[in-house]
Amino acid sequence: MAQMKEVDSGVYKWSELPVKEGDKRVGRKIMEGSSPHFSFLEIHATTQDKRAKPAPPHTQENIEELVIVKEGKLKLTMNGKSEVLPEGSVGLIPPLTEQTMENVGDGPLTYYIMMFTSKKDMDIQRGQEAGGPLSINFHDLKPEKTSKGLSISYFERPTAMCENFEMHVTQLDRKGPSHEPHTHADSEIILVTKGQVEMTINGKTHQGTKGDLFFVKSNEMHGISNIGDSPCRYYAFRWK
Repeated sequence: MAQMKEVDSGVYKWSELPVKEGDKRVGRKIMEGSSPHFSFLEIHATTQDKRAKPAPPHTQENIEELVIVKEGKLKLTMNGKSEVLPEGSVGLIPPLTEQTMENVGDGPLTYYIMMFTSKKDMDIQRGQEAGGPLSINFHDLKPEKTSKGLSISYFERPTAMCENFEMHVTQLDRKGPSHEPHTHADSEIILVTKGQVEMTINGKTHQGTKGDLFFVKSNEMHGISNIGDSPCRYYAFRWK
């Protein structure tokens, strides 16, 4: 794979994403490039019409994928095993896993796809020992109350491409910060699903709302706050 330019830290706004229309599908490219940990990182969103035919089963040789259901019902099949995932659900697809995705709801299906290849050697066995392909139905998760709202843990585990990959949802019920600005070696993505948020990254301030995505590179100072009059909610996922 040719050397790619690093993606920029900051906010990627849903309303400003380029739109590509196809046969009963709409695609939105969010970012593509490299990052401190990945030689290849691409994130896009796909909307499938109710009558859209799924792509034929296929595998990725050296790319791992994270799928997040934004709206609708996704039938995710990995290595012949299928699960119907509603809004808020997640799938983790290791390399060499046969996969297909189908809209099985009564309306449009929209999902985010994060595709990534590590700068370090891929370790298929490490991913298999950690559980292999993963489907998480949002309705099976248990929110935990916090002093500022709630938290929902999705997973924390090694994968074929990551020494550790962690994902959770945070809800802030009132105005104010989630925590003090901080840094860590992990890169991180914040994906807003509800409300109005403000995020500082290396001294720059960005605002976002539902559908907007923030990217924070390794060791960059950052912090997020609820700036609306109602609760905000967002996914946070980090990796190294």
